[in-house]
Amino acid sequence: MKLKWRISFFLIVILITALSFWNYKNRVYDWDMPGYIGCLYSLKYPDYPDKVRKLTYQEIRKKAPDHEYRDILGIYKSGDKARQSFANNTKSFSEQLPYYRIKVGYNMAILILYELGFSSADAVTFLSIIAYFISGILIFFILKNIFPNNYIIGILLTVGIMVLPPMTYMSRVSTPDIFILQFLLVFIIGFLKNWGKWIMFVVLFTIIFIRPDYIPFTLSYLAALGLSHYFKNRQIDYSLIFQGLILFVLYFFIVKFYHYPGWKHLFYDTFIYRRPIISEAPPDFSVRDYLGILYSKGIYFKRVTVTAFGLLALIFYFSKDLWVRIFSVFILLNIYIKFLFFPHASGLRFFFGYILLLLLVFLSVLSKKYNGFKLRKIA
Repeated sequence: MKLKWRISFFLIVILITALSFWNYKNRVYDWDMPGYIGCLYSLKYPDYPDKVRKLTYQEIRKKAPDHEYRDILGIYKSGDKARQSFANNTKSFSEQLPYYRIKVGYNMAILILYELGFSSADAVTFLSIIAYFISGILIFFILKNIFPNNYIIGILLTVGIMVLPPMTYMSRVSTPDIFILQFLLVFIIGFLKNWGKWIMFVVLFTIIFIRPDYIPFTLSYLAALGLSHYFKNRQIDYSLIFQGLILFVLYFFIVKFYHYPGWKHLFYDTFIYRRPIISEAPPDFSVRDYLGILYSKGIYFKRVTVTAFGLLALIFYFSKDLWVRIFSVFILLNIYIKFLFFPHASGLRFFFGYILLLLLVFLSVLSKKYNGFKLRKIA
């Protein structure tokens, strides 16, 4: 069986390499790219914001297809006044960068690739491909541990997950979604292998360092772990509270250090009106406005809701383990916490990581129920 798994691993590496190359050939230069390249150049030229803006768009122009570059500029098809302002007004462009700077770990990874010799645009796009490849290897490793006696399931599920539209899309665009997925997969490995709470804390710390907006996820996990501990031992684990404080301090420090405008600004710019210059217009909207947007987006959230609740129901059906049930509910709740803060109903990539975690938990409990679906020898 070990030999078969080694052959399977070799085959998976070939297949994921081929998929990575295919996705890289179909990479997309989207309107998030200027933000991350701007962060890179602002580290190199912190006192020259006008140079940062000009270099950003010059470098994208060298790489991007004409129609994608025109879309980034806001002049492709319908005109986008905000994007036009970002491209031509240094103040407008500079005020957008704090939205991107807070993804500290992601920006550091881009900087490393840039220092290794990649162009700024290539550093951003190639980082997504690297993360896609590593995610595929991690998924295969997880499935190998879930189905240790069935390498065929491991291969088929790995390839099946890797060709899902959200996975391929995330690997092609300039966002940290596929980058953070690697660490969510490490997190689920820790859950499945029952790592110690301080090792898991390091994983949570890394997640916040990469994307501070995952603070609800990390803190709610510690709350779920604390709840499970209390049910089992009838006592409070104060070390988990201490961990939560450290994560919150890290989050608060990053937000303040990089002058992040805040959730209200992000919500306003995303769902109400993208301001060309943030400092010239306050993000004023009412609770009624917020609820109206939430409702309008929520009615298109059916696919995520059906999938998430379906997986949760199956997990509860196949497993009576209290910690598994609490953990699954924790993941489900985070889908809706994220939706409440960022109700982008059409952007499945924003929620795909959580759905994948639920799927892997379901496969784990299913494997335990049916003893790993062992392959039977043919007589």
